[in-house]
Amino acid sequence: MQRESWTWNSTRLAGPARVVRWGHFGTPVVLFPSAGGDCEEVERFQLVAALHELIDAGRIKVFSVDGIAARTWLRGTSSPEECARVQAAFNAFIDAELVPLIRRDCQSDTLELIAAGAALGAYNAVAALCRLPSVFRVAVGLSGVYDLSKYLMSGFAPVLAPVSPLHSVAALGQSGSDAQANALRKRFVLLASGGGDYETPAESQRMAAALDAGRFGNRLELWGSNFAHSWNTWREMLPRYVGAHA
Repeated sequence: MQRESWTWNSTRLAGPARVVRWGHFGTPVVLFPSAGGDCEEVERFQLVAALHELIDAGRIKVFSVDGIAARTWLRGTSSPEECARVQAAFNAFIDAELVPLIRRDCQSDTLELIAAGAALGAYNAVAALCRLPSVFRVAVGLSGVYDLSKYLMSGFAPVLAPVSPLHSVAALGQSGSDAQANALRKRFVLLASGGGDYETPAESQRMAAALDAGRFGNRLELWGSNFAHSWNTWREMLPRYVGAHA
Protein backbone atom coordinates (compact mmCIF):
# COMPACT_ATOMS: atom_id res chain seq x y z
CA MET A 1 0.00 0.00 0.00
CA GLN A 2 1.44 3.34 -1.04
CA ARG A 3 1.74 5.94 1.74
CA GLU A 4 2.68 9.60 1.47
CA SER A 5 2.60 12.52 3.88
CA TRP A 6 2.74 16.31 3.67
CA THR A 7 3.49 19.00 6.28
CA TRP A 8 3.32 22.74 5.85
CA ASN A 9 2.58 25.91 7.80
CA SER A 10 -0.98 27.18 7.54
CA THR A 11 -2.19 30.54 8.79
CA ARG A 12 -5.58 28.91 9.40
CA LEU A 13 -4.37 26.40 11.99
CA ALA A 14 -2.79 26.72 15.43
CA GLY A 15 -0.15 24.15 14.48
CA PRO A 16 1.42 22.79 11.32
CA ALA A 17 -0.86 21.32 8.69
CA ARG A 18 -0.27 17.57 8.39
CA VAL A 19 -1.86 15.18 5.91
CA VAL A 20 -1.30 11.48 5.27
CA ARG A 21 -2.49 9.56 2.23
CA TRP A 22 -2.81 5.80 1.74
CA GLY A 23 -3.36 4.28 -1.69
CA HIS A 24 -2.39 4.85 -5.31
CA PHE A 25 -5.67 5.40 -7.21
CA GLY A 26 -9.42 5.71 -6.82
CA THR A 27 -12.07 7.89 -5.22
CA PRO A 28 -10.54 10.20 -2.59
CA VAL A 29 -11.87 9.58 0.92
CA VAL A 30 -11.20 12.18 3.62
CA LEU A 31 -11.23 10.20 6.86
CA PHE A 32 -11.40 12.52 9.87
CA PRO A 33 -10.00 11.50 13.30
CA SER A 34 -12.50 10.40 15.92
CA ALA A 35 -11.81 13.34 18.23
CA GLY A 36 -8.65 15.41 18.70
CA GLY A 37 -6.40 12.71 17.31
CA ASP A 38 -3.67 13.19 14.75
CA CYS A 39 -3.58 12.35 11.06
CA GLU A 40 -2.21 8.87 11.77
CA GLU A 41 -4.90 7.87 14.27
CA VAL A 42 -6.94 6.06 11.61
CA GLU A 43 -3.89 3.98 10.75
CA ARG A 44 -2.96 3.11 14.36
CA PHE A 45 -6.51 1.95 15.10
CA GLN A 46 -6.62 -0.08 11.88
CA LEU A 47 -9.35 1.76 10.00
CA VAL A 48 -6.96 2.03 7.08
CA ALA A 49 -6.26 -1.71 7.34
CA ALA A 50 -10.02 -2.37 7.34
CA LEU A 51 -10.18 -0.56 3.99
CA HIS A 52 -7.19 -2.36 2.49
CA GLU A 53 -9.15 -4.34 -0.10
CA LEU A 54 -10.67 -1.14 -1.49
CA ILE A 55 -7.29 0.62 -1.36
CA ASP A 56 -5.31 -2.21 -2.92
CA ALA A 57 -7.88 -2.58 -5.70
CA GLY A 58 -7.45 1.09 -6.62
CA ARG A 59 -11.02 1.95 -5.74
CA ILE A 60 -10.15 4.54 -3.07
CA LYS A 61 -7.32 6.72 -1.79
CA VAL A 62 -7.62 7.66 1.90
CA PHE A 63 -6.51 11.04 3.25
CA SER A 64 -6.47 12.09 6.91
CA VAL A 65 -5.62 15.26 8.84
CA ASP A 66 -5.00 16.26 12.45
CA GLY A 67 -8.19 16.86 14.45
CA ILE A 68 -7.06 20.29 15.57
CA ALA A 69 -10.46 21.95 15.96
CA ALA A 70 -11.86 19.11 18.06
CA ARG A 71 -9.24 19.76 20.73
CA THR A 72 -10.76 23.16 21.44
CA TRP A 73 -14.25 21.71 21.86
CA LEU A 74 -13.03 18.87 24.06
CA ARG A 75 -11.26 21.17 26.53
CA GLY A 76 -14.74 22.18 27.66
CA THR A 77 -13.55 25.54 28.95
CA SER A 78 -13.54 27.49 25.67
CA SER A 79 -16.29 29.97 24.88
CA PRO A 80 -18.79 29.34 22.08
CA GLU A 81 -17.18 32.23 20.20
CA GLU A 82 -13.73 30.63 20.42
CA CYS A 83 -15.04 27.23 19.35
CA ALA A 84 -16.87 28.77 16.40
CA ARG A 85 -13.74 30.68 15.37
CA VAL A 86 -11.44 27.64 15.57
CA GLN A 87 -13.94 25.38 13.79
CA ALA A 88 -14.48 27.94 11.02
CA ALA A 89 -10.71 28.22 10.54
CA PHE A 90 -10.39 24.42 10.38
CA ASN A 91 -13.23 24.29 7.86
CA ALA A 92 -11.46 26.92 5.76
CA PHE A 93 -8.28 24.84 5.88
CA ILE A 94 -10.20 21.80 4.59
CA ASP A 95 -11.84 23.82 1.81
CA ALA A 96 -8.94 26.00 0.69
CA GLU A 97 -5.90 23.83 1.39
CA LEU A 98 -6.75 20.16 1.79
CA VAL A 99 -9.18 19.86 -1.12
CA PRO A 100 -6.74 21.46 -3.61
CA LEU A 101 -3.93 19.19 -2.34
CA ILE A 102 -6.11 16.12 -2.88
CA ARG A 103 -7.09 17.20 -6.35
CA ARG A 104 -3.46 17.87 -7.27
CA ASP A 105 -2.48 14.46 -5.92
CA CYS A 106 -5.27 12.85 -7.95
CA GLN A 107 -4.46 14.99 -11.00
CA SER A 108 -8.05 16.19 -11.38
CA ASP A 109 -9.62 19.58 -10.73
CA THR A 110 -13.14 18.17 -10.76
CA LEU A 111 -12.85 14.87 -8.89
CA GLU A 112 -15.55 14.52 -6.21
CA LEU A 113 -14.68 13.33 -2.72
CA ILE A 114 -16.19 11.19 0.04
CA ALA A 115 -16.03 12.46 3.63
CA ALA A 116 -16.08 9.95 6.47
CA GLY A 117 -15.43 9.70 10.17
CA ALA A 118 -16.53 8.31 13.52
CA ALA A 119 -17.63 10.19 16.65
CA LEU A 120 -16.46 13.81 16.21
CA GLY A 121 -15.03 12.74 12.85
CA ALA A 122 -18.61 12.07 11.76
CA TYR A 123 -19.50 15.67 12.64
CA ASN A 124 -16.66 16.93 10.43
CA ALA A 125 -17.61 14.59 7.60
CA VAL A 126 -21.25 15.71 7.53
CA ALA A 127 -20.23 19.34 7.94
CA ALA A 128 -17.83 19.10 4.99
CA LEU A 129 -20.52 17.79 2.65
CA CYS A 130 -23.13 20.31 3.81
CA ARG A 131 -20.65 23.14 3.40
CA LEU A 132 -19.18 22.05 0.05
CA PRO A 133 -21.67 19.91 -1.88
CA SER A 134 -19.88 20.95 -5.06
CA VAL A 135 -16.82 18.99 -3.85
CA PHE A 136 -18.06 16.20 -1.56
CA ARG A 137 -20.70 13.83 -2.92
CA VAL A 138 -21.19 11.47 0.05
CA ALA A 139 -20.67 11.75 3.80
CA VAL A 140 -20.40 8.69 6.03
CA GLY A 141 -20.97 9.40 9.72
CA LEU A 142 -20.38 6.53 12.17
CA SER A 143 -21.51 6.76 15.81
CA GLY A 144 -21.67 10.48 15.26
CA VAL A 145 -21.55 13.26 17.80
CA TYR A 146 -23.33 16.13 16.07
CA ASP A 147 -24.12 18.57 18.89
CA LEU A 148 -20.67 19.63 20.05
CA SER A 149 -22.12 22.28 22.34
CA LYS A 150 -22.64 19.52 24.92
CA TYR A 151 -18.91 19.76 25.62
CA LEU A 152 -19.21 23.44 26.60
CA MET A 153 -20.17 24.66 30.05
CA SER A 154 -22.25 27.38 28.43
CA GLY A 155 -24.16 24.99 26.16
CA PHE A 156 -25.43 25.99 22.72
CA ALA A 157 -25.20 29.59 21.52
CA PRO A 158 -26.39 31.03 18.18
CA VAL A 159 -22.81 31.83 17.19
CA LEU A 160 -22.26 28.07 16.79
CA ALA A 161 -25.02 27.54 14.21
CA PRO A 162 -22.92 28.38 11.11
CA VAL A 163 -20.41 25.62 11.94
CA SER A 164 -23.00 23.06 13.07
CA PRO A 165 -24.95 21.23 10.34
CA LEU A 166 -27.30 19.93 13.01
CA HIS A 167 -28.45 23.50 13.61
CA SER A 168 -28.13 24.93 10.10
CA VAL A 169 -29.38 22.41 7.54
CA ALA A 170 -33.07 22.93 8.28
CA ALA A 171 -32.72 26.66 7.67
CA LEU A 172 -30.71 25.93 4.53
CA GLY A 173 -33.53 23.70 3.34
CA GLN A 174 -36.02 26.55 3.72
CA SER A 175 -34.01 28.83 1.45
CA GLY A 176 -35.93 27.79 -1.64
CA SER A 177 -33.83 28.27 -4.76
CA ASP A 178 -30.56 28.69 -2.89
CA ALA A 179 -27.76 27.16 -4.99
CA GLN A 180 -26.09 25.45 -2.04
CA ALA A 181 -29.36 23.83 -0.93
CA ASN A 182 -30.07 22.64 -4.47
CA ALA A 183 -26.56 21.22 -4.78
CA LEU A 184 -26.86 19.49 -1.41
CA ARG A 185 -30.09 17.78 -2.49
CA LYS A 186 -28.05 15.95 -5.12
CA ARG A 187 -25.77 14.50 -2.43
CA PHE A 188 -26.18 11.81 0.21
CA VAL A 189 -25.45 11.38 3.92
CA LEU A 190 -25.16 7.91 5.45
CA LEU A 191 -25.54 7.82 9.22
CA ALA A 192 -24.91 4.68 11.25
CA SER A 193 -24.81 3.98 14.97
CA GLY A 194 -24.62 1.02 17.27
CA GLY A 195 -26.74 0.69 20.39
CA GLY A 196 -24.18 -0.82 22.74
CA ASP A 197 -21.91 0.65 25.41
CA TYR A 198 -21.26 4.39 25.11
CA GLU A 199 -23.18 4.70 21.86
CA THR A 200 -25.69 7.56 21.52
CA PRO A 201 -27.93 6.65 18.57
CA ALA A 202 -30.15 9.61 19.46
CA GLU A 203 -27.40 11.88 18.06
CA SER A 204 -27.61 10.20 14.66
CA GLN A 205 -31.40 10.18 14.79
CA ARG A 206 -31.40 13.91 15.50
CA MET A 207 -29.00 14.57 12.61
CA ALA A 208 -31.16 12.48 10.28
CA ALA A 209 -34.24 14.43 11.37
CA ALA A 210 -32.50 17.73 10.63
CA LEU A 211 -31.55 16.51 7.16
CA ASP A 212 -35.10 15.28 6.60
CA ALA A 213 -36.45 18.69 7.60
CA GLY A 214 -34.29 20.28 4.92
CA ARG A 215 -35.28 17.59 2.38
CA PHE A 216 -31.68 16.41 2.01
CA GLY A 217 -30.98 12.80 1.07
CA ASN A 218 -29.89 10.60 3.92
CA ARG A 219 -30.24 7.14 5.42
CA LEU A 220 -29.95 6.11 9.06
CA GLU A 221 -28.91 2.57 9.97
CA LEU A 222 -28.98 1.38 13.59
CA TRP A 223 -26.82 -1.68 14.22
CA GLY A 224 -28.20 -2.71 17.60
CA SER A 225 -26.92 -3.40 21.09
CA ASN A 226 -24.09 -5.72 20.02
CA PHE A 227 -22.19 -2.75 18.57
CA ALA A 228 -20.47 -0.47 21.08
CA HIS A 229 -18.86 2.93 20.58
CA SER A 230 -15.55 1.39 19.59
CA TRP A 231 -12.99 0.92 16.86
CA ASN A 232 -14.20 -2.65 16.38
CA THR A 233 -17.61 -1.32 15.37
CA TRP A 234 -16.15 1.28 13.03
CA ARG A 235 -13.79 -1.21 11.40
CA GLU A 236 -16.84 -3.28 10.51
CA MET A 237 -19.04 -0.39 9.39
CA LEU A 238 -16.61 1.71 7.35
CA PRO A 239 -15.67 -0.69 4.50
CA ARG A 240 -19.32 -1.53 3.94
CA TYR A 241 -20.41 2.06 3.49
CA VAL A 242 -17.37 3.43 1.69
CA GLY A 243 -17.36 0.44 -0.64
CA ALA A 244 -21.02 1.04 -1.50
CA HIS A 245 -20.27 4.61 -2.66
CA ALA A 246 -16.71 4.49 -4.01
